[in-house]
Amino acid sequence: MGEIGDHMRHFGHLTAARRRALFHREPAEFGPDSPVRTVGCALGATLYAPATRPRLAEDVGKQARSGVVSMVLCLEDSIGDAEVADAEANLLRQFRLLAAEPPGSLPLLFVRVREPEQILDLTRRLGPDIGLLTGYVLPKFTPSSGAAFLEAAVAAEVLCERRLLVMPVLESPELLHLESRHEVLRAVAALVEKHRERVPAVRLGVTDFCSAYGLRRTPEMTAYDVGLVASVIADVVNVLGRADGSGCTVTGPVWEYFRTQERLFKPQLRNTPFSGRAEELRARLIEHDMDGLLREIELDRANGLMGKTCIHPSHVAPVHALSVVSHEEYTDAADILGAAPGGGGVLRSAYTNKMNEVKPHRAWAERTMLRAEVFGVARDGVDFVDLLAAGNA
Repeated sequence: MGEIGDHMRHFGHLTAARRRALFHREPAEFGPDSPVRTVGCALGATLYAPATRPRLAEDVGKQARSGVVSMVLCLEDSIGDAEVADAEANLLRQFRLLAAEPPGSLPLLFVRVREPEQILDLTRRLGPDIGLLTGYVLPKFTPSSGAAFLEAAVAAEVLCERRLLVMPVLESPELLHLESRHEVLRAVAALVEKHRERVPAVRLGVTDFCSAYGLRRTPEMTAYDVGLVASVIADVVNVLGRADGSGCTVTGPVWEYFRTQERLFKPQLRNTPFSGRAEELRARLIEHDMDGLLREIELDRANGLMGKTCIHPSHVAPVHALSVVSHEEYTDAADILGAAPGGGGVLRSAYTNKMNEVKPHRAWAERTMLRAEVFGVARDGVDFVDLLAAGNA
């Protein structure tokens, strides 16, 4: 029977020789049974697909072979209200087809439900194919709805006798409105803490946030250019993304724009020497409305987010390429963590371009090393351009 194996890895679709050429330290293997903190970091670009797609199983296999390591099969906003029953039936058929895939060939698979009752119902109806499912995505998560979703997840675990992970989606008006935001966040944090062993990440529904005020950002704008959205992201990270051991992964918001008219990387771009490639790549990314995506991924990281919700396959490679730890970051993190615990002090960077303070930068170094484990460390001289081109090969 097909299964999600513990030997999946980022950039696993590349040849071993190509990975050796790109990485100083290759991405490590992981799977659905890895520590929940590792799974949260390793999600990367989580690709969403409506559960109504008639060739869903084929699509899942295709995306896995191109580097996708996590997918959400959606029964919620991506389908119409009248389509739910048919979508559920299709989902069961597609899981039966996926069961024939070779062991370890599938990404982490989540199902986004609408109601808590669907969790137990689908777990029961999937039968032995439940082994292909990593867990459920819980939409419009609030303190009241969240408790019911999580209770259903616990009951489903008892039913199938295996761990089922859950990813709450914060997207409700109560979280956006200033008068209720802090109270809601505190209550959500308490629920997440109670179920920490099954929550690899909390996701942000920025499209719903914008909808509450009739807003929509353009391809030239990031989520951080919309003041209302930026303030919510900051507060969510403040409460749920702390580096003191109480936080968890908070994933980046969806990027809504894409173009499919032509390939992003023409063969001559991939084959030219590095000098001059950056300018040509930049121009091509702008042509494909992806310059804003790249800026938003960088701002996600700067604001404490990891990974990203994606609705188009063309978004996956940029997210993963920008998640790889640079050789310089790795060297800094290793130096900081190699210093005597509690000793403090300041170290000169091996690249001689910054200072590394042992105590203030320690949490950053630990987080960087976790990212290095699952996304790898680039060789000195290998940068985003090389990784992006390889990911699109």
